[in-house]
Amino acid sequence: MTPIEMPAGEIARRVREGSLSALAVAETHLAQIAARNPTLNAFTDLTRERALAKARDIDARRAAGGALGPLAGVPFAVKNLFDVAGLTTRSGSKINRDLPPAAADGPLVARLDAADAVLVGALNMGEYAYDFTGENAHDGPSRNPHDVSRMSGGSSGGSGSAVAAGMVPLALGSDTNGSIRVPSSFCGLFGLKPTFGRLSRAGSFPFVASFDHLGPFARTAADLALAYDAMQGPDPADPACAQRAVAPTLPSIAAGIDGLRIGALGGYFARGGDPVIYAALDKVAKALGAATGVELPEAHRARAAAFVITNVEGAQLHLDRLRKRAADFDPATRDRLIAGNLLPAAWYAQAQRFRTWFQREVAKVFGSFDVLLAPSTPCTAPLIGQQTFVLDGKEVPLRPNIGIYTQPISFIGLPVAAVPVQGVSSLPVGVQVIAAPWREDVALRVAHELERTGICAAPVAR
Repeated sequence: MTPIEMPAGEIARRVREGSLSALAVAETHLAQIAARNPTLNAFTDLTRERALAKARDIDARRAAGGALGPLAGVPFAVKNLFDVAGLTTRSGSKINRDLPPAAADGPLVARLDAADAVLVGALNMGEYAYDFTGENAHDGPSRNPHDVSRMSGGSSGGSGSAVAAGMVPLALGSDTNGSIRVPSSFCGLFGLKPTFGRLSRAGSFPFVASFDHLGPFARTAADLALAYDAMQGPDPADPACAQRAVAPTLPSIAAGIDGLRIGALGGYFARGGDPVIYAALDKVAKALGAATGVELPEAHRARAAAFVITNVEGAQLHLDRLRKRAADFDPATRDRLIAGNLLPAAWYAQAQRFRTWFQREVAKVFGSFDVLLAPSTPCTAPLIGQQTFVLDGKEVPLRPNIGIYTQPISFIGLPVAAVPVQGVSSLPVGVQVIAAPWREDVALRVAHELERTGICAAPVAR
């Protein structure tokens, strides 16, 4: 097995024991980026010299008998809305390129660096994270390694593309309405959207303050847990994360699923999309012995309320930019943000009231279940440039409807492990493994079990 194919945990183990050098790992992945990125367009920035210097330092410390971190020598990259010292935090936009470079790494980047992971660059994304496609009007689309004519998913499309293609074993993305889970589904990866407030969002460019989550992509469930554990911890710079204690997951994910009450969502989550999506859900549900047809009440209204809150909070964030530099936005992003600034305040207030009600109702469902399963997307990866698709028998706009199954979940901040289901389609298909708040460990246990039994896997896309 080459370093390109190795899980992050295997790379770190071999670097710590000295059978693999961190420098060789870094150089191998940088060569993979040079070979594949011209086609896939996943990276917008490389931090080559930083990566090589970090790798040499790791090797020197190991040679001297020093302790190495849990991610020793593991290459990673981050969506370009994360602050990286010396890089401008683009957030996928033209406007942000006029900002000065970040003076310091954001907290999650710094925590991975402290765990001896090796940063190799920043990744393409949808403008200001308002995107489900992975297409960027300024940098071009990030492409799907399984079929380069298809979308990688958004807005963390570069993150999905880079991990699926073996350019890095780990990447960070953000998820407001589905932007980790959608690329995970389209690119055939494991992804983790933690509970709202679990991981610090400081040092990242915001989109919707009350929905934004940050989290990792990987090709194994264990690697998700490894990266997630390295990033945990309270951070007063993010009020939502100020009091959160560390809750390690890696030691517990192999515990199995005995005793877990698992249900597969029906109703809203089981109609309208491509039949292959429900075949994937059914395969996972049967493998886990899940109860079927579980209902989340008023899920369609949860999605509608999520749209309202997204539009209003995102629009307010960008109001000054819209006034001064409207022509420098992607027109599709600009027009939705303008519309958000025109929505009545009463709509936003009602959406927030409904959010509180929905959170209580879903908590009742978790009184009967530990884990809920749902599709990640209503379709496999569409063609780049595709504008519409068939949903519930009707031709509908593609961009706003890719997130129909992810929005009601992030709307109330639940933790989700996205898993890639094998053997149901020639293109990747994903399922959401949803747990109760603060129970990322449970979602990751189920993801690991699905991987152990061969139901889910994420090999490097050639």
